[in-house]
Amino acid sequence: MTLDVFRYEGEQRITAALGLSAAFALMGVAFVAAAPLVTADVATSAQFEQLTTQLPQPFVQAFGLESLSSAEGLLAGEFYTLFWSLFFGIYLAYTAAGSIADDVETDRMDVLLSAPISRGTVVFEKFLALLVPIVTASVVTPAVIALAAWYVDVTVPLAELAALHALSIPYLLCCGAIGLALSVFLDDADTARNAAIGLLFALYLFQSFVPVTDVGWLANVAPMAHFDPNDILLDGVYDVAGAALLLAATVVLVGVSRHRFIRMDIQ
Repeated sequence: MTLDVFRYEGEQRITAALGLSAAFALMGVAFVAAAPLVTADVATSAQFEQLTTQLPQPFVQAFGLESLSSAEGLLAGEFYTLFWSLFFGIYLAYTAAGSIADDVETDRMDVLLSAPISRGTVVFEKFLALLVPIVTASVVTPAVIALAAWYVDVTVPLAELAALHALSIPYLLCCGAIGLALSVFLDDADTARNAAIGLLFALYLFQSFVPVTDVGWLANVAPMAHFDPNDILLDGVYDVAGAALLLAATVVLVGVSRHRFIRMDIQ
């Protein structure tokens, strides 16, 4: 395996990866800087406590309102639950959703396949290129947050922070694999991208509100059910089994996508 497709796709993603990393790092710094003020207000606010008891529990958990009384709670409940898990996951699914379909639409795929390279290799290496933004952001973001926490004198557990980013990689890969599957099963690239956005957001809401119902077990189909920043950063609980399940789901989705692309007509 020469990894030519991976190298090319990876190089195309470097600029976006650096931009994403900078954006996440700046948002992380903003949350760390705001932590002393926010946590102090929350801790002394009877109105906020009353509000969280009146709101539906799934709503409180979905938006991390129950953990705003500490800096790590603010990071886990807001930054990592919404920006890192949801929006980064949507970005990866959106990007992967156009990886195959867009090349087919613009006839770039015909040019690529005229080289001595198999369809299966193209799918696998295009997916592998998603590691560029994932790994870059996963290294830069926690490093900047740790430095900001040290500078502001805010306590953030470094071991849990590192574990959170390590365990988020299987989750983010699974989000990308969902987008990849949409890219080969939907003919139109824009339709695949829009479907990726809608599906990831729907899964997030599904996982947030379904667990309190009689069919709560169905929430396990959502990748978000197996990656909980609050458990890691606040309680030091590492769901290694969940990460393994997400990796297994990723392998299945990439395998299905590869099988579909090998047999599909791209004319």
